[in-house]
Amino acid sequence: MKKNILLIGGSHGIGLSMVKKLHEDQNVFIASRTKEGLEDLDITHIQYDATSDALDTDGLPDQLHGFAYLPGSINLKPFKMMSMDTFEEDMQLNFFSMVRMVKDIIPKMEENSSMVFFSTVAVGTGMPYHTSVAAAKGAIEGFARSLAAEYAPKIRVNVIAPSLVDTPLAVRLLNNDKKREMMSERHPLKRVGNAEDIANAAIFLLTEKSSWITGQVLGVDGGIGSLNVS
Repeated sequence: MKKNILLIGGSHGIGLSMVKKLHEDQNVFIASRTKEGLEDLDITHIQYDATSDALDTDGLPDQLHGFAYLPGSINLKPFKMMSMDTFEEDMQLNFFSMVRMVKDIIPKMEENSSMVFFSTVAVGTGMPYHTSVAAAKGAIEGFARSLAAEYAPKIRVNVIAPSLVDTPLAVRLLNNDKKREMMSERHPLKRVGNAEDIANAAIFLLTEKSSWITGQVLGVDGGIGSLNVS
């Protein structure tokens, strides 16, 4: 039987990679600002902007078996150059909008369902210039563990913490060969991630193949979060 999976953000990057892998075998619902990239896929699209909209849940089925929240930001600057507005915007997009969404859809989550959120390797490994995004993503990790404890065994809740991934969000960090080589060399596996690397892990956590995993932060990071090979 096909499961009902809701993705917030799914028209590009990691979300689009997830949709392409899921749509033939599952009933996929996408809430995003644009349908670009989704036109030829068998999905249900709901117009939605995580920064300003309330989701119209009337377009969703009564039961959801999987949920993933994908909107995020990468603001990398020295702390002294980081405005309070940036901290508030990062927290709003990454955390508060996610919490509002969870409140809206959690009554629809079925027994043995799964939620997947996204953090960053910079939460567990201190990295310069990451103060704002690490703070926002750190809130996600704490929230996810508490939610997993509160809703076990009905709902599993896990987090993926990637390192740098080659998506439109990271284009400024990978926009020439020198930057790409430098970023690749920082990772023990000697490359940056791609959308499929993260999508594969997210889909694993959404399915019954991960039925004994909850409350975890899974590093999908080319080894940079736990290995020192320099």
